Amino acid sequence: MTIPASVTYIGTATVLLRIGDLTLLTDPALDQTPGDYPAERPLRRTAGAALAADRLPPVDLVLLSHDQHSDNLDRTGREVLARAAAVLTTPEAATRLGGRATGLSPWDQRTITVGATTVTITATPARHGPAGTEPATGPVTGFVVEYDGGTLYVSGDTVRHDALDEIGRRFTIDTAFLHFGDAHFPSTGDRAFSLSSTEGAQLARTLRARTVIPLHFDSWAHFTEDPARITEAFTTPDLTGRLRRLTPGTTEQL
Repeated sequence: MTIPASVTYIGTATVLLRIGDLTLLTDPALDQTPGDYPAERPLRRTAGAALAADRLPPVDLVLLSHDQHSDNLDRTGREVLARAAAVLTTPEAATRLGGRATGLSPWDQRTITVGATTVTITATPARHGPAGTEPATGPVTGFVVEYDGGTLYVSGDTVRHDALDEIGRRFTIDTAFLHFGDAHFPSTGDRAFSLSSTEGAQLARTLRARTVIPLHFDSWAHFTEDPARITEAFTTPDLTGRLRRLTPGTTEQL
């Protein structure tokens, strides 16, 4: 029996997924007030989350690509994460967060059962910038979510690199949630720290994903690419019809 699934786009890289009896949240950036986040590379939020944290249902599982940047885990997000039944993330983030957080290295798997619903989570490679920037950006992970009726991929903050090709070889991806934005910072010149529209289209091809849902492309000043370019990148004959844009704050069926 195919398990029904729905998605609510909250903003940045935050989506609420309901897969049968399981409630899953990705990268909880839930502050509703624009503002600055001091850091080695300061971040500025230009628009708040589309859904208030107090309107969220109880969360069974958080998939956290990394904890070291506020556009993936902010103040309100940390409060929600602390109440979640389980958190899967990088080993380094799990050590920092403690509690219910479990660290996964690439290709590690965990099976989660809630009620009558069982999902298998596989950690996937991710690299948050050009080769050699890992000491500055810190480790990141993506995830594949398998359930009876579908296979989802959540890229985490990553640039295009060869290790991602293995995902398409191991899995048949129905829906890929890709982190776009072409993130740049004044202090790092032309180096990008998330997918550009061109890289995202290339990744969609190697994944052979049936549907691509863009995330992580607005509401922050360091996202430099016009979101319209994502749409343009998916107008080639081989990608036409694959891109699906979500409306913030609304729930849609997968």
